[in-house]
Amino acid sequence: MTPSDPEQPHPTRPAGHVPETVAAPSAARDALVGGRTPFLLAVVAVSLLFGLWGLWRVFAPAPDSPQAQLESSERETRGQHRQIEQLQQRVTTLGRSDQISRDANRDLQSTLAERDEEIAGLRADVAFYERLVGSTAQRRGLAVHSLRMQPQNDTAWHFTGTLTQNLNRGAVSTGQLTLAIEGTRAGKLEKLTWPVLRQQANAPGLTYSFKYFQQVEGDIFLPTGFTPVRVAVRLAPRSGPAIEQSFTWADATRDIAPATATP
Repeated sequence: MTPSDPEQPHPTRPAGHVPETVAAPSAARDALVGGRTPFLLAVVAVSLLFGLWGLWRVFAPAPDSPQAQLESSERETRGQHRQIEQLQQRVTTLGRSDQISRDANRDLQSTLAERDEEIAGLRADVAFYERLVGSTAQRRGLAVHSLRMQPQNDTAWHFTGTLTQNLNRGAVSTGQLTLAIEGTRAGKLEKLTWPVLRQQANAPGLTYSFKYFQQVEGDIFLPTGFTPVRVAVRLAPRSGPAIEQSFTWADATRDIAPATATP
């Protein structure tokens, strides 16, 4: 320093000022720690994974161990149970479908049978009308063409008699119809008259009036223990002699009972 140079005053430092050389080591340490944190976390994660894998290896059953085989068998059993349930459900569904088809087929067959019976009945009616009023029909006087007996209960019966005549075309046949039934009771022959069958002392006959044919219907009652054998139908026309025709009970209880005799 020369005497001519003025003395330079030293700058004053504020109180509490820390030299930069002191703060540098602390910042370096922070930077070093911050750089190692991801690495440490990765090491910890890998250690956890190895630990979990080790636990799984220790506690997981070996492929050929009895426990593994038991678990595999249980899985197969559950699968088989599911398959059995599915098959049972399918069998049930198919069974219901088959039953529905059988019921529908049975109903169809019943309907067809009814239609066949109706057609057969209509054909029989046509043949009957042709024989009665056709150009080649045989001329016959008043007669009982058929008799049908239908049970109502143990003692009551409903009868239907078909009367015909084509001898006098255009003429009206009028009169009364009555029944009498022969049979057995207590081992003895017995004949039930019209009042007994109608359960009325002075029972009148059933009136008929027709040109070509007519169905006369009514109800009769058989006593308990009586076994019918033959039914006699008596027609009492307004003019002329009475006409009586008989039918066996077996024929009368069929759908169509032809006359067996004309006295």
